[in-house]
Amino acid sequence: MKVHPIPADVLARARALAGADEHHELHPDAPGSPLRCCLRKAAPGEPLVLFRYSPPSGRGPYEEVGPVFAHAAPCAGPDGATDLPDDLGRAPRTLRAHTAGGRIHRGETTRPHELADRVAALLDDPAVAVVQVRSASHGCFLYAVTRD
Repeated sequence: MKVHPIPADVLARARALAGADEHHELHPDAPGSPLRCCLRKAAPGEPLVLFRYSPPSGRGPYEEVGPVFAHAAPCAGPDGATDLPDDLGRAPRTLRAHTAGGRIHRGETTRPHELADRVAALLDDPAVAVVQVRSASHGCFLYAVTRD
C-alpha cells in the first residue's frame, strides 16, 4: 500500500492564502488536530492552516469538500509513505473506495484495529483505484491509499 497525504502544490496554495479569506483560516494553536501534510496530530503551539479540500479521487456527484488542517509552514511530510499513520488511526474510520473514473465503488466504517486489513481488502478489488480514509465522526478526509 502507498499512503498519500494532501499534495504539496495544494498545501503551498493553502499556506499562501492562510488568513486571506474565509476558506483559509490561520490557527496559532490547535493541539490534537489531524494534520494532512505529515499525517500526525498537531502538538501544542504549532501554527496551522484550516482550509477546504476536495480529494481528486471523487469526481462529479461523488466530489466532496471538507475542512482539513495542515502546518502553516512547510514541514518534512509523513514518516514513510507505506504504513498507515498510527497517530491518525486510533478512532473509527470511514473508508470510501473509488474507481479510476471517480465513482464510489464501496464504502464502509471500520474500527482502528481492522483499518489496515479493511483497506487492503478494498484494494484487492481490481475495480478500486484509491481508498479515501476519513474521520467517521466528522467525515473529513485524512489521507488516500493506493496499491504500491
